[in-house]
Amino acid sequence: MLASIPWSRELRTLAARYGGLTAVRDEREALSYAALCARAHALAAQLLAAGVQQGESVATLLPNCLASVWSSCGVTLSGAAETPLAWGYTADEITWSARLAGFRIAVTRRERAGALRSLGIEPILVEDLAAADPGVTLAPVPAEARGRILFSSGTTGRPKGFVYSHGRRWIGNQLQKAALPFAPDPGSRILLMTPYIHGAGLLAAAWYEHGGEVLLHDGVDAARVRAVLEPGGLDALFAPPTVLAKLAAAFGETRYRGLRCVFTGTAPLAPALYARASAMFGPVVRITYGKSECVNPITVLAPAEVHAHFTREARESGCCLGWPGAGVEIEIRAVEGECLAAGFEGEVWLRARHMSEGHVDADGYHPHPGGWHRSGDLGRTDARGRLWLTGRVADVIKTGGYRVNPDEIESCLAGTADCGSVCVTSLPSDYWGEVIVAAAEGACGDWSAQARQRVAALSRHKQPRAYVSVAALPRNAQGKVSRRALREIILGSHDFVDGPYPLLTPRPPAEGGEAPGPDRVPP
Repeated sequence: MLASIPWSRELRTLAARYGGLTAVRDEREALSYAALCARAHALAAQLLAAGVQQGESVATLLPNCLASVWSSCGVTLSGAAETPLAWGYTADEITWSARLAGFRIAVTRRERAGALRSLGIEPILVEDLAAADPGVTLAPVPAEARGRILFSSGTTGRPKGFVYSHGRRWIGNQLQKAALPFAPDPGSRILLMTPYIHGAGLLAAAWYEHGGEVLLHDGVDAARVRAVLEPGGLDALFAPPTVLAKLAAAFGETRYRGLRCVFTGTAPLAPALYARASAMFGPVVRITYGKSECVNPITVLAPAEVHAHFTREARESGCCLGWPGAGVEIEIRAVEGECLAAGFEGEVWLRARHMSEGHVDADGYHPHPGGWHRSGDLGRTDARGRLWLTGRVADVIKTGGYRVNPDEIESCLAGTADCGSVCVTSLPSDYWGEVIVAAAEGACGDWSAQARQRVAALSRHKQPRAYVSVAALPRNAQGKVSRRALREIILGSHDFVDGPYPLLTPRPPAEGGEAPGPDRVPP
């Protein structure tokens, strides 16, 4: 393992090599490599002047914009543990994150400053960056110091923070670059639309470390994407399945050739959606597997391999994610813990040098036992050594690129008047990945209006998009509700129309009954 990481020297080398080239561009302005380096070092100087220590957590709370890039670099240069928060986090979510990670400072925009101060967190405003670039190369950061804390909903309870050292972050960056299907040339452009704090940030670092240009959009706007694609000159884009579905719905039969790679991941890619993506962009889709607990690349399936898989292989259950990345160990284990041979389904366990070292929750810090992470995903390996995912051990819902714990939503809805128990499940969606649905047992009156009021405090992506009533929730012999069985009941009694505004309409009831109107919820 490396003794120290020369983050500052590496960034100054990039600035010296590519200084005047554009490193990142958002919808309003562009930032050169020289300017990126200067702003990142200025922020690092301000953090160090504020007494930030190596390994101390410093939060970033920003949408996709130029500041999200140089702030990430600046926190890292200072030796702090970058702790990115989703821009849509509520006060409760920020408070919980601060409790686990222990940050006292957050880099943010002016519009969030007052809310952070009310929570006892000192904001550093990107609009008012006070420090100047010191013009010197900062000392390397100890590899063992905490370097990043990523939050995930987990499979049960409230979010956990997964802790990466600076050394593991650096290794992850190198593996990400090494796994690219081609090395970007100076000026090569990639389009990133998903939140920078997740996979987009990892790809951005790999891209601009080659002298490429990162084009950053804050969310998926088909018109803006079309404006970038039509003139050509775009080498790659990052589009998880939910983004691909949105683009396919917006572009229809339009063909856009010239892309060298469409990076995808975060959720299984359905054969029908691959066919549409391939028709739009050609056979250039690459699949990878990554998690908050172990960032990309865990596995890689190159574009030619993806195309061969979807067009030549017989259909099997699950989604093929490809071969383990360099240094990644994968085991499929049974419930009892023993390793299973190829072809047998079990839980996916991971170990890698770029994986998080453990997690922090309400009970403190917990290292991964023996360096292994229990992923919570169900899968198998095939005879060729490729990993296939077949489901989730816990019923975590992936919607719009987010992982949502249904237990959290059910806790908000527990005790809602005019109904019995409430269960949260999901419906498969090409557009969203999954659509969250809340079902109430024996509901009467306007229970859904009360339910919406209750979940209003949750982040928007956690709020159900439809509310239904069932005579009785399906339960097993132990009395536990089966989400899977509930999903089948809903699909068997309702018509589901997918898209940006999903529509769930009850089918006509038996003679003498009265069907309620459709339930439609905007995104």
